[in-house]
Amino acid sequence: MKAKAIMKFVGSGISLCLLLTLAGCLTTTAQKGTVAGAGAGALAGQIIGGNTTSTLIGTGVGMGLGYIIGNEVDKKKATEKSLQTRGSNYEHNETGNLGGTRWKEISVNPKPEGPERVSAVVEFKKDGHLVTTTTYTDGTVDVDEERYRVVGNTLIINHPGYLINAKYAIDGNRLILDTEGFSAVYQRL
Repeated sequence: MKAKAIMKFVGSGISLCLLLTLAGCLTTTAQKGTVAGAGAGALAGQIIGGNTTSTLIGTGVGMGLGYIIGNEVDKKKATEKSLQTRGSNYEHNETGNLGGTRWKEISVNPKPEGPERVSAVVEFKKDGHLVTTTTYTDGTVDVDEERYRVVGNTLIINHPGYLINAKYAIDGNRLILDTEGFSAVYQRL
């Protein structure tokens, strides 16, 4: 009986060493968490249940938990890295020649529905955000923010609930947009 317990202990130790060696070859925290969780779960299952079924259940549960925890750590690291990269000088790589420019609306055809506008100014930020500031005749001001990107001569503007694909051209200090629903001309500020 004592020999059987020693063999289980030695076998568990060898398995743990192999798992730790394998974990060094893995690249993501999710992968490492899966392997570490499997090893810890197998050991816990063997200690608690003392049979193969318990070991396999512990392995499965440990793998799942290890993956979930490791994956969340990977997501957090990616978000932090993204935020560090996006300082005040961050430039989105799909803003084309619009990034960092501001334009005042000259004309829109057909006229937008709703209250009459005094002015509308659009600002294409270098980080892929489009800010539109609209002033109405009653003095109210709306500021809307959307995401944009440029692909060839197409300006793609998206916001929850809609997507606009507009052909665009810059002619001197004028920006000309043409979509299926409207056309617009802007003056560079």
